[in-house]
Amino acid sequence: MNFKAHEAAATATDGGLTDSSSPEEPGGKNVGLSKLQNTQASETDLHRVTHFLRTFYPFTDPSEWNDWKWQLRNGVTTAGALSRFMDLTAGEREALASLKGRLPLRITPYYLSLMLSGGAENPIRRMMVPSLEELTTWPEEKSDSLNEGGSSPVPGVVHRYPDRVLFLVTQVCSAYCRYCTRSHSVGRLAHASRGEWQQALEYIAAHPEIRDVLISGGDPLTLADSQLEFLLSSLRSIPHVEIIRIGTKVPVVMPQRITPELTALLERFHPLWMSIHFSHPDEITQETAAACARLASAGIPLGSQTVLLKEINDDPLTMRTLMHRLLQIRVRPYYLYQCDLVPGSRHFRTPVSKGVEIIRSLRGFTSGYAIPHFVIDAPGGGGKIPLLPDYVREITPEGITMTNYLGNTFYYPGF
Repeated sequence: MNFKAHEAAATATDGGLTDSSSPEEPGGKNVGLSKLQNTQASETDLHRVTHFLRTFYPFTDPSEWNDWKWQLRNGVTTAGALSRFMDLTAGEREALASLKGRLPLRITPYYLSLMLSGGAENPIRRMMVPSLEELTTWPEEKSDSLNEGGSSPVPGVVHRYPDRVLFLVTQVCSAYCRYCTRSHSVGRLAHASRGEWQQALEYIAAHPEIRDVLISGGDPLTLADSQLEFLLSSLRSIPHVEIIRIGTKVPVVMPQRITPELTALLERFHPLWMSIHFSHPDEITQETAAACARLASAGIPLGSQTVLLKEINDDPLTMRTLMHRLLQIRVRPYYLYQCDLVPGSRHFRTPVSKGVEIIRSLRGFTSGYAIPHFVIDAPGGGGKIPLLPDYVREITPEGITMTNYLGNTFYYPGF
């Protein structure tokens, strides 16, 4: 893609505290934290935010903290900035010094507030702070591991499945996961140009078989409301587009973005669905719960997409806790992905058997709504392939022999 600098103005900072009233900048307003008392935050979350602001942003007004543009503008992007918040390990420092040409660092202050306990083993920190392992590329790892480029008829469109397309509208995220599928392309700090959007929209309009459009990136919720309105209204004007989906991690890493104005905008374009990238139970704070409640109350069905990550969420208890908490905030578990073969991701990948084991630990032991589809997005562009525990012992013309979740054997006759 080519990009226009003026369309990236909202995100084009060096990761410092530009335009904020931080302790580093004169003129900050130390108005206290009383405004936080009126939020819906639980006592634990309120303590976290209060402590974080007092420690790192003592001159920042809580109304600024709750402004998504402030969060985006103040994203941490350098080792120096990150070291203000945590003691970096020697490996993390070396990795941060070696990011040139690689996926950059960016973490919102809000999301950073979730990773300060537990040291270097904090699960969210491990997902977001570079490590030495990601500097090694193994033979099986490819830059565009899913070969999305091979299914892209025009810039920004991936047309792999018969009746649906992926519409990549930006390369910007408010926070960059170290295992990102599109680590080869995101992080350029720019949104696609209006001309490129128009070319993609014309392709979709010219193909009546396309009934489902997934808007992704980058993260489309880093776009301004006016830009989202243009994209959604343009898609809604195409008669054969039945549903629109948005893929995002913003409710998790920057829940302040889910404003009443945004939800009022989104609900004008139903049927509209949203897939949200969750990875760990610690991400489900009162702020994220409130953001999801606002979206759900606007009539937007919410689903989760989770990547299976070694020693982060690859045990049955952690995954079951995550799935249960998602249902409590009105998010239906949708996909559990085997980690893609992107460069520098081997330390995140588990044996495939781990994912099967987790699905087996859920099936029958909790409600069906809490069980995602475990899939491998096939390397080279084969699409999603579901994987299930083997409950079938034998199929014959006379019937099927199978085992249930407890390992007991049952027989169902044929016809």
